[in-house]
Formats: sequence, C-alpha cells, structure tokens
Amino acid sequence: MFYAAEAEHNPIIPIWQEIVVGLVAFAILCFVLMKLVFPRMEETFRARVDAIEGGIKRAEEAQAEANRLLQQYKEQLAEARTEAARIRDEARADATGIREDILAKAREESDRIIAAGRDALQTERQTIVRQLRAEVGSLAVDLAGRIVGESLEEEARRRGTVERFLREIGDADAAGAAGRR
Repeated sequence: MFYAAEAEHNPIIPIWQEIVVGLVAFAILCFVLMKLVFPRMEETFRARVDAIEGGIKRAEEAQAEANRLLQQYKEQLAEARTEAARIRDEARADATGIREDILAKAREESDRIIAAGRDALQTERQTIVRQLRAEVGSLAVDLAGRIVGESLEEEARRRGTVERFLREIGDADAAGAAGRR
C-alpha cells in the first residue's frame, strides 16, 4: 500500500526533491542578498540619512548665522540711530549757541550804534548851542545898541558881558535839567 501511494502523487504535498532544491536556491538567494545587495542598500540609506541630516545641520547653521547677522545689523542700526540722535542734539545745541552769539553781537552792534548816535547828537547839540549863543549874543548887542543909540560891540567884547550872561543861562538850564532827572 505504501508503494501504491508513492506511485500516485498527491497534489497538496510537494515532492521532497523540489523542497530541497527550493531551500538551496532560497539559501543562495539570501546569501547573495545579505553579502552584496543589503550592504549596498545600507550604504545608500546611510548616505541619504547623512545628506539629509547634514542638510538639516547646514540649514540650522545657516539659520543661526543669519540670526547672528540680523542681531548684529539690529545693533548697528540702533547704534547708528543713537549716533544720529546725538549728532542732531549737538547740531541743535550748536545752532542755539550760534543764534545766541549772533543775537549778542547784534545787541552789541545796536548798542554801539545807539551810543555813537547819542554821542553824535550830543556833539551836534553842543555845536548848535555854541552857535546859537554867539548869534544870540550878537543880536542882543545889536538890539541894545539900537536901543541906546551907540555901538556896544567893543565894550561888550571887552567885558565879556554876553558870554557871562549866556553862561549864567546855561548853568540855570543845567541845574533845571539835573533837578528833573
């Protein structure tokens, strides 16, 4: 019976020789894959991982550098703004100083011109007063001569009557002006 079963083949149970050949072929295939293909695939995966991680690392380094440069630029900008504000304040202070100097010089010049004008007016006044005194004196002598009928010019000159009279008038005017002040 057993021999009869061997002659007849059961389709569910494979033939043992085929199983052995399949196992040997599978073992050879596994050996080739493990020795040749898997190491190359592992190298490729490692290279990809390194490239990705290196890219990420380089990107992080570039980001850190960009942040550092941004911070540096912000500091420089703040420093430039501070410097500009300082220069602006100095310019305002200089402008104020220059303005005050110009105003002081203008006041001094104005005071000098006013003083010169006053001196010129005083000198002119004294000149006019002298001329008027001389003219009033000669008119008074002429008038007195007409009234008396004689020429009094020589006698008036001799005695200095007219100058004395005018001096007395001038002293009285000066005393009155001093009393008004």
